[in-house]
Amino acid sequence: MKAIDRAVTRFCYRHPNFGIRNLMLYLVAASGIFYVFYMMDTTGSLMSYITFNPAMILRGQVWRIFTFLLMPIGDNIFFEVIALYFYYFIGSSLERQWGTARFTIYYLSGILFNVVYGFVIYLILTPTLGGAVAGSFVGFSMSASYLNLSMFFAFASIWPDAQVLLFFIIPIRMKWLALVDALFFLVSILRNMGVFPMNLLPLVAILNFFLFCWDGLRHNLIRTRGFSRRRGQFRSAIHQSREEERVQGYRHKCSVCGRTDVTNPELEFRYCSKCQGYHCFCQDHINNHVHFTQ
Repeated sequence: MKAIDRAVTRFCYRHPNFGIRNLMLYLVAASGIFYVFYMMDTTGSLMSYITFNPAMILRGQVWRIFTFLLMPIGDNIFFEVIALYFYYFIGSSLERQWGTARFTIYYLSGILFNVVYGFVIYLILTPTLGGAVAGSFVGFSMSASYLNLSMFFAFASIWPDAQVLLFFIIPIRMKWLALVDALFFLVSILRNMGVFPMNLLPLVAILNFFLFCWDGLRHNLIRTRGFSRRRGQFRSAIHQSREEERVQGYRHKCSVCGRTDVTNPELEFRYCSKCQGYHCFCQDHINNHVHFTQ
């Protein structure tokens, strides 16, 4: 995974103009326009022309490789609007953070994984079900929803404590929203066992996420553990310092000269934010001391 990440980073550095700027804006706008026509179509024939059907693609209807991205999540216009808004918000934020080239590669990679997976399932099922039935089966189950939802994982790996308003009302941190997203993936896999192996489509989206974000996610986990360890050391130092204050009867003691607010009440005492632990200094040494590193 690290090798893939480095290769992508190198490619983006050498080709800074690669990609489609504001990609999610175009996808969301196209999905919204299609949804309007979808709701107006009483025959249901419009949907049959955009689904990912490998049998039809092999007959020349190659547009289906991309048009399945426009499939709506359902008939509820409220949830459709909410979903499109979040897709745009998350996608545009990732593009600003990664750059247009990397985000475009991420999304195209997700499409490629979906297409390859769909064709593999089609080829596996064709001998038993026939080409037409196998193609319809794959087309019925294939959508870009999991690819779009996987962007929540990428966003949360970069800004885990960022807060968003769920349904424009409920404040929630992205790391918790990502956990809800992961639970939704798991429920979708278990609930759709009847369409196995197409129910494993969420795992394809997760694979794409790990290929691009695993290295950054690993660094965040290491940094979080380091922060927790330093916080524990700081709390332990505070407890020790306060216990010492209780026994000796002072509140502040300079870590350099040892003077306290009891022996020298005329002095001012401050705490250094650059030192590791809980260290106090008098006014003569707050800006003139060697920082504690452990």
